[in-house]
Amino acid sequence: GAMAPGKKITARIKRTLPVKGPQAPTLSELMRWYCLNTNTHGCRRIVVSRGRLRRFIWILLTLSAVGLILWQCAELLMNYYSASVSVTVQFQKLPFPAVTICNINPYKYSSMKDYLSELDKETKKALETFYGFSEGKSKVRRSVDEWNSTGSDFFKQIPLLKFEEFSKTATDFRSGQKRKIEGSVFHKDSSIVNSGDSNDIIGFQLCDANNSSECALYTFSSGVNAIQEWYKLHYMNIMAQIPLETKEKLSYSADDLLLTCFFDGLSCDKRHFTRFHHPLHGNCYTFNSGENGTILSTSTGGSEYGLQVVLYIDEADYNPFLVTSTGAKIIVHDQNEYPFIEDIGTEIETAAATSIGMHFTRSRKLSKPYSDCTETGADIPVENLYNKSYSLQICLHSCFQKAMVDSCGCAQYAQPLPAGAEYCNYKKNPNWMYCYYRLHEKFVKEQLGCQQICKDACSFKEWALTTSIAQWPSTVSEDWMLRVLSWDKGQKINKKLNKTDLANLMVFYKDLNERFISENPANTLVILLSNFGGQLGLWMSCSVVCVIEIVEVFFIDSLSIVMRRQWQKAKKWWNDRKRDRSGKPPQASNLERQGHDNPVCVDEDLPTFNTALRLPLPQDSPLPRTPPPNYSTLRLETAFTDQLPDTLEVGQH
Repeated sequence: GAMAPGKKITARIKRTLPVKGPQAPTLSELMRWYCLNTNTHGCRRIVVSRGRLRRFIWILLTLSAVGLILWQCAELLMNYYSASVSVTVQFQKLPFPAVTICNINPYKYSSMKDYLSELDKETKKALETFYGFSEGKSKVRRSVDEWNSTGSDFFKQIPLLKFEEFSKTATDFRSGQKRKIEGSVFHKDSSIVNSGDSNDIIGFQLCDANNSSECALYTFSSGVNAIQEWYKLHYMNIMAQIPLETKEKLSYSADDLLLTCFFDGLSCDKRHFTRFHHPLHGNCYTFNSGENGTILSTSTGGSEYGLQVVLYIDEADYNPFLVTSTGAKIIVHDQNEYPFIEDIGTEIETAAATSIGMHFTRSRKLSKPYSDCTETGADIPVENLYNKSYSLQICLHSCFQKAMVDSCGCAQYAQPLPAGAEYCNYKKNPNWMYCYYRLHEKFVKEQLGCQQICKDACSFKEWALTTSIAQWPSTVSEDWMLRVLSWDKGQKINKKLNKTDLANLMVFYKDLNERFISENPANTLVILLSNFGGQLGLWMSCSVVCVIEIVEVFFIDSLSIVMRRQWQKAKKWWNDRKRDRSGKPPQASNLERQGHDNPVCVDEDLPTFNTALRLPLPQDSPLPRTPPPNYSTLRLETAFTDQLPDTLEVGQH
């Protein structure tokens, strides 16, 4: 039953050795042990420095270094999702974009007379009343169908008014009577400040059909703007009731609009154009729409190799109240993109040659988490009404149209119809205009939530346009050119063309350089870890192992010390409670630091020189002294020629 010598020493150490090292019973001892043993130099200096001032300085320096590390690492993490922009330029054969061309006047005025006669009569009456403007006794053709009767009722409801700003009264142009104005006033062109003495302000009042006291008054500092806005309002009501097939016939055909066409040095004709009906611009024609599956490309840059068309504008057949400028509108766009002519169209003037040079740029942004853009628009809760690839404009217009249908019960005329909805008109929706203006005001103030929902597209193509204009045709060539063009037009025109009815347009690539702007991640995980390592090394001479050590000591060991203390207290309380119940005398406490349950030594630990040195001395034993050497064990036979008698026997063995 005798113990092995190693086990004896281990048992002795376990009984008597006070707890040191990472399992120290107090947090202060643990921290002291950590500071003396860690690789981070600042902590060691705190413990070994002599003098309070020096120790305080080292504490300050160490805490500053830790603060700097935390700040710099937080910056690195926050900037992790940053992108660097790269621009590459490559020379190649470029696909030609789609070019959509519209006449500024959407419908031939001569064809629209029947539908607009009542509205035009009211407009002329207003001009006469307010401005004394008269065209003489020109007879206005009356329409035979019901436009007439429904119109006049409606014009009574929303007449043009001239009102005095401070008196809250207005003059109705139809009756000449003054009427009191209720409701809030909205200046449609508030950027123009009214002069103080001018009180001849023109506008119109829209009231809620369900609650006549709820009114909004729209005023304009310019009578031109007031009349145009009022005219457009009634015009949209009328147009909303005309079927699409009829409207397409009332607008311009390809033969009407296009006189001559050249592309890439070769002749082209109306077969290269696709008709596209725009609610506000009538029939528009798209060159190179890609509908038949082929997209044309241009062999080289320069004006000779682009698209060149001569357009017939026919100014005499313009609606005098709807549009006040003459010419065409064009937009250059991708084949999958919807042409928002009313928003970003370029106007082409008549009697001029307009050259539009293009630079092509493709852009690609990184999606989440780098930026808040969308790849296809599929993640945005707005239905795309345009049947074209996603863009921010499409999303905003679709979102407003959906809000319009939900709030007003019908769709706004200028945008595509959602499924199951129909366009607003005053017969079916008498309240739509008040509702529309109120809703549009909310939309502009970003209260509908559309601007919050809609996001930019991550990738998009852009054609940067440079426009230059020259007089065309020149004075010397005007005569023969107009005669030849009239002859080409042939039976369609019975008069010699006027140069103000023509517009010459050239669209071409200035060069065939494609600029590609792309975003790339500025950081990777490897770079982030390297930056972390740099910060730790710079401020604390620390490594990943050192960080693991900090986690072990400050979290795991500290927690275990606190938990062990709590457990010992609970155990003592339980033992005391049991003893009180049984009435036994108190026993010696086992909570001293040299219990045989000492956790620093487990059974497998082998005693070391250091642990042996730490053993406390027995109470009754004298102080240990170095024992004298055993001289008989020294072998010195080589040093002496004559062997000593007491070593002789050993040597003979």
